[in-house]
Amino acid sequence: MPSRDYSEDRTKISEFLATFVSQGKEGKSLKYGLQLTKLAHREQVVMTVDLDDVYEMFEDLAEAIVKNARRFTALFSDVVQEMLPNYNTREVPAKDVLDVYIKQRLKLDGRAHEDGEYRDPRNRYPPELLRRFEIYFKNRSEIEPLSVREVKAEQIGKLITVRGIVTRCTEVKPMLVVSTYTCDQCGSETIKTVNSLTFMPLINCESEECRVNKSGGRLYLQSRGSKFIKFQEIKIQELSEQVPEGNIPRTMTIHAKGELTRQVLPGDHCSISGIYLPIVRTGFKQMAQGLLADTFLEAHRIVKMNKTEDDEFNAQDMTDVEAQNVRNTFNYDMMASSIAPEIFGHHDVKKALLLLLVGGVDRNPNGMKIRGNINICLMGDPGVAKSQLLSYIDRLAPRSQYTTGRGSSGVGLTASVMKDPVTGEMALEGGALVLADKGICCIDEFDKMMDSDRTAIHEVMEQQTISIAKAGILTTLNARVSILAAANPAYGRYNPKRSIEQNIQLPAALLSRFDLLWLIQDKPDKENDRRLADHITQVHMHCREPQANFDPMPMNLLRRYVSYCRNIQPLIPADLTDYLVSAYVEIRKEARNSRDMTFTSARNLLGVLRLSTALARLNLRDTVVKQDVDEAIRLLDMSKTSLNQSQQHTGRVQTATDQIFNIIRDIMAETGSRTVKMSDALERCITKGFNPDQFEEAIEEYEELDIWNINQARTKITFI
Repeated sequence: MPSRDYSEDRTKISEFLATFVSQGKEGKSLKYGLQLTKLAHREQVVMTVDLDDVYEMFEDLAEAIVKNARRFTALFSDVVQEMLPNYNTREVPAKDVLDVYIKQRLKLDGRAHEDGEYRDPRNRYPPELLRRFEIYFKNRSEIEPLSVREVKAEQIGKLITVRGIVTRCTEVKPMLVVSTYTCDQCGSETIKTVNSLTFMPLINCESEECRVNKSGGRLYLQSRGSKFIKFQEIKIQELSEQVPEGNIPRTMTIHAKGELTRQVLPGDHCSISGIYLPIVRTGFKQMAQGLLADTFLEAHRIVKMNKTEDDEFNAQDMTDVEAQNVRNTFNYDMMASSIAPEIFGHHDVKKALLLLLVGGVDRNPNGMKIRGNINICLMGDPGVAKSQLLSYIDRLAPRSQYTTGRGSSGVGLTASVMKDPVTGEMALEGGALVLADKGICCIDEFDKMMDSDRTAIHEVMEQQTISIAKAGILTTLNARVSILAAANPAYGRYNPKRSIEQNIQLPAALLSRFDLLWLIQDKPDKENDRRLADHITQVHMHCREPQANFDPMPMNLLRRYVSYCRNIQPLIPADLTDYLVSAYVEIRKEARNSRDMTFTSARNLLGVLRLSTALARLNLRDTVVKQDVDEAIRLLDMSKTSLNQSQQHTGRVQTATDQIFNIIRDIMAETGSRTVKMSDALERCITKGFNPDQFEEAIEEYEELDIWNINQARTKITFI
């Protein structure tokens, strides 16, 4: 392979930057000439060179940049530095300490040169010190983005594009690029460029004066004359659809510098273009590392991506006119039916999920926070498509996390304390709820979670924060997240002969935090079963939803419309207040009269407010109207009806004594032993809302009936 003539490349680069013409909205313009003027006047810091533009003028140069991007970054920087004086039309005032420092030193050098003194070649100012701009490349549009797994050794040194989800970002720290030292004996300056992540500071002065006098001057780092740039390390993980079966997701380290820092946060889906390089270590770290080598991607361009499409994600990308057209084409029912159209029925559940995607409005009266996010729990028999609805919402939401109850620990949901690989300090790494901030966290198999892990969700669901006190780190993280949970009733299927509490077996503190608790039962019904079977076979045969009365809204359009709706802030007018209050009082009255077990509290009133504001957002209204409140109350009633209708035909009403007996019998069934500890039974009954007096009364009543015996110490219950 013949060696490349880089002097010819420099000529091509300067010609390209000076003469390339682009067609914009205002007509033709010198795309890079205008940027060079802004760089010269310090109005712009970053120049991004689009390789599609280079390919138009010089195909071979564009291909060479992709293959050897590190070298061409330096070449472009040198050429731009040479061209800048031609584009500088006015005096630029000094902006920082380093500007003043260099200006003063250049003036002193000029005087020394006039007096016949010459500067030591070792102490010439490196170009990195004088540069006040950054050059980055945008990869060619025809190059497909890779997954982390596809990046191999052959890509080293090349410009590549990788897609993934950000799992960790370190703090932005200053990184030394050029170090300047001053001698304590002769006062001369020594300047050295730092090219790696580590460096060995200079100690002894090697100037002519110190060598002649043999004074052995020591060098001290001058931070004012040194140059620092912003540095951040980012960890990305490959997307779930890119992971082959049976494999765990792979990660990649990204080094972002300068203006590319603080571009992404944990949980963002992003596309990163950069140069794939090995990490060069020296000294003890190299010894400890042995024969292995680490690699990283030096970022050149970071773009937040949409979840499934390859376009850049932007919540504002839908105009007012487009949104109004969508609203005129699709009404509320059509949008709800467009959610998971392959799944038969569940229209009210889909409406609730649509409102969960849109969300209500946060309120902050006098510093107190009232959440706007809607939480929904779907309870139901196996096989009613709960998990399918959850996975569809996970794909549809712009920002979301999907997890299961048994596969998640409390730390995995909230945050764990890890050692920062760059600084060695203890740092927090966010869990699923933190990664889903301002999004949706879908938790499947919610009933299979350990009780200790489930308590981690209590604070998130109402306060929208996660308080951490671990390893000396005391902080509060934001978790402004909507929780969509799916759970099976106790013992797998809903048993209509048991009470709701026995079927659900979730604490009241948790259930009251859900705005809607929906029970989906699988009841045999000949006509309904026939329609369902017909629907399922059609989907299975044709791999698409059966033809309906209208074409469902495409997922991408629905996602954009929901993002647009979330920017609307509807208000509740004063004339609706009395109506809302009377409706809430009526709900409380019905709950009291019908011995409702669904924990009606003031949180239900806030739930109605959230649902009605979400509906106003969906209809692009700035104020909530009476129809929105009626629909919110209807959804609340439907969710309560789904729970309460199963309580009909359950025989006589169970007393507290009967319920305590059932609880103790359940403990016996769980342990498989005929003996139950009194302390365990008392603790379980108290968590279910019974007091110790009721417990003692039930124990004595069933002892008299010779159903169980109590030992003399009153520590064990033995079934006869």
